[in-house]
Amino acid sequence: MRLKDKVAIISGAASGLGASAAEICAREGCAVLIADIQEDKGREVARKIALQGGTAAFQYLDVTDENAWTSATETALQMFGKLDVVVNNAGLSGVSKNGPLDIPTFDRLLAVNLRGVFLGLRAGIATMKERGGSIINISSIGGIVGTPGTHLAYNTSKGGIRALTKAAAAEFGPLGIRVNSIHPGLMPPMGGVPSGDAARAKLAESKLPRVPLRRFGEVQDVGHAVAFLASDEAAYVTGAELYVDGGYLAA
Repeated sequence: MRLKDKVAIISGAASGLGASAAEICAREGCAVLIADIQEDKGREVARKIALQGGTAAFQYLDVTDENAWTSATETALQMFGKLDVVVNNAGLSGVSKNGPLDIPTFDRLLAVNLRGVFLGLRAGIATMKERGGSIINISSIGGIVGTPGTHLAYNTSKGGIRALTKAAAAEFGPLGIRVNSIHPGLMPPMGGVPSGDAARAKLAESKLPRVPLRRFGEVQDVGHAVAFLASDEAAYVTGAELYVDGGYLAA
């Protein structure tokens, strides 16, 4: 198992990309702290992992709260004895009913998507600085290119994650801390990919010609990328941006 004896905190792990990453990492031998504001769903993910023979626990986490991050790292240390990996996955979509220039939406997106990642990064570094580790920040193709129809703050936050990742990789590499970003493409819940067959087919007709692999991504595509970057197989990978987008940015 590629993550045997490792310990990870994954924010936003009660559903979607985070839940998939947690399940995949647990199958690879990692003890996972499911950190989210969705308590019932988070506990269910932890229970599912345990039923499958993995090791997981739930911790309530509001990523915008510095003290909550301190509590999460303390819980990981108390329960599992160490911390090797932090996955900053929690985030909000860029959809805004009030348009792309709405100020309250801008403030909220930056608080969760960018400040939340910064606080997770900060907490992880404080805990890992003596023995090294891996920090994985979930950005988006929206951190590289514009995505019309989303609030401008979404792209701003995801581009900020990209820059934050590289700055942290350069700063904390001497401590043995690797920092990388993952940029998902069109997949649920990223990109507003619907679950209904008819709506999905309509979106596919308009969007998939831009995707060389001609399919939407699935949450496990990101989960496997997380497991790789968390593992020792990526021991010489830091400051990288990994596109999990079916080739969207290459076309």
